[in-house]
Amino acid sequence: MSLAERLQSLFVALAALAGLGAGLLLPIGPDAEHVVLPALLAMLACVFVQMDAAHVGEVRGARTLVVVSLVLNFVLTPALAWALGAGLLGGEPDLRIGLLLLLVTPCTDWYLVFTAMARGHTGIAAALLPVNLVLQLLLLPVYVLLLGGRAAMVDVGTLAESVLLVLVVPLALAMLLRWASQRWKGADWRERRILSPAGTLVLPLLYAAVFAMFAWQARVVLDHAADLLVLVPPLLIFFVLLPLIATGLSRLLKLSAAQRVTLTMTVTARNSPIALAIAVAAFPDRPLIAVALVVGPLLELPVLALLAQLVRVREARGERASRG
Repeated sequence: MSLAERLQSLFVALAALAGLGAGLLLPIGPDAEHVVLPALLAMLACVFVQMDAAHVGEVRGARTLVVVSLVLNFVLTPALAWALGAGLLGGEPDLRIGLLLLLVTPCTDWYLVFTAMARGHTGIAAALLPVNLVLQLLLLPVYVLLLGGRAAMVDVGTLAESVLLVLVVPLALAMLLRWASQRWKGADWRERRILSPAGTLVLPLLYAAVFAMFAWQARVVLDHAADLLVLVPPLLIFFVLLPLIATGLSRLLKLSAAQRVTLTMTVTARNSPIALAIAVAAFPDRPLIAVALVVGPLLELPVLALLAQLVRVREARGERASRG
């Protein structure tokens, strides 16, 4: 894991603070608005172009892990997201929607890094990526409309168009680019000229989107700073409860050590960039929803880093004990 990836949470916070300061001190808000969605779409295309469908076959040897991860990600987590929002954010409809968007979108990028750090099965983790992506593409409008209740207040067509714009368009462009570069230039050229540069652009594009978001909505953030703090308890509950559930089920089902790590990371990591892009596209007149989604990775990334170390240390001790 590179230094830039290790410091990602810090850089997200710095980008938010810099955008907030710029938005309050300079008249750049209207211009910054037009940067957010294009930066997020470009970032998602860079993420998707690195996806390799060849890994999908590896899920055949880990059917129990796959089934459990799908149940936790697409059944338990939406129910938990609704319960946390209703119980702790009942008076904040925009924050409830922001929390829901964050928690019902499983990660499709950086969880691979933390899985590798924790000595998990990266092949199975990579194979789960397109599965998680397709399912959240299909189910996200359903979750928002069914679980968001009156707080959602968005037309079905608008939400479907937003998901189509944010997920399908970048995914289709990325897959077309992968195929064309492989077909006409070869795998080596694609790796050097497409995949490697795309990997280096993901984080700068995320930071640019966060900067522009806070510059655009600086006054909203300032006016609702205290409200954003109420997101911390439900997020902490989620990021503590899901790893415990995943670890307990892994041991109950007698998954291997590598598969336990993979399951824990897969069900804990969330897809805040996609959720943010959908919030910007579907709820342009409710900026607090999108702003709330930036709070997620500020907690999530340190939690994932700590969790990777805890799981890796625990497994290492177990291996030493078995050898003794």
